[in-house]
Amino acid sequence: MLDALSTDLTPIVAEQPDPLLFATVSGAHLYGFPSRDSDVDLRGVHLLPAEQLVGLREPEETRSRMWDRDGVEMDLVTHDLRKFVRLMLRRNGYVLEQLLSPLVVHTGDAHAELVELAPGVLTSHHAHHYRGFANTQWRLYEKTGELKPLLYAFRALLTGILLMRSGQVQAHLPTLLGEVPAAPGYLAELIEAKAAAEHGPAVGLAVGVVRADFETLHGALDDAQATSALPGQPGAHDALHDFVVRIRLRA
Repeated sequence: MLDALSTDLTPIVAEQPDPLLFATVSGAHLYGFPSRDSDVDLRGVHLLPAEQLVGLREPEETRSRMWDRDGVEMDLVTHDLRKFVRLMLRRNGYVLEQLLSPLVVHTGDAHAELVELAPGVLTSHHAHHYRGFANTQWRLYEKTGELKPLLYAFRALLTGILLMRSGQVQAHLPTLLGEVPAAPGYLAELIEAKAAAEHGPAVGLAVGVVRADFETLHGALDDAQATSALPGQPGAHDALHDFVVRIRLRA
């Protein structure tokens, strides 16, 4: 699948008004529970020329493109490098998952260097990102009863717990099941069910049990944050500033 995505993206890269530094696959494919009809979420960074950032006009810092490929919706969203790095410095786990995604469809030296700098932005406060995202998805699950937001909610908590304990950004739910002992065993079966239907209901689950497991993982995330060895503030601000300036002026 990754080879097919790379081939499909090649003309898209060429069509961009400014160079792409990288593009990776995010969403359900990264999380390890895509269904047959899942969208393909492509995320990355483009590089605006310096003159667009020093004038009076507002630069196009975020760009989106959607298209259909053999009945599958493709969604490409990119940020300008400066905006992306600012998001990295705001305890935003989502952009770190994009940057560190192993599903790479376009890359280069700048991408590799940014990956090397990523550990310097990790803080104990990233737990807030995963806690908030999990709660949003849990409320959606309670409203719709669908399996997708339930998996998203558990995935977010497990990613946050592992990050607090190990400093590792791991978004792949099947991997997380083996890394976080408190992960409910039924999640493996739910992943299989999600593969069959993108918007299927979460059936065969005792709501009280699922809620108790969700709350248990919330507590585990709180404990992991309280004892985390991660710093309270990012340490890579200056290095990232120098990186953005150097890459911009080199373009």
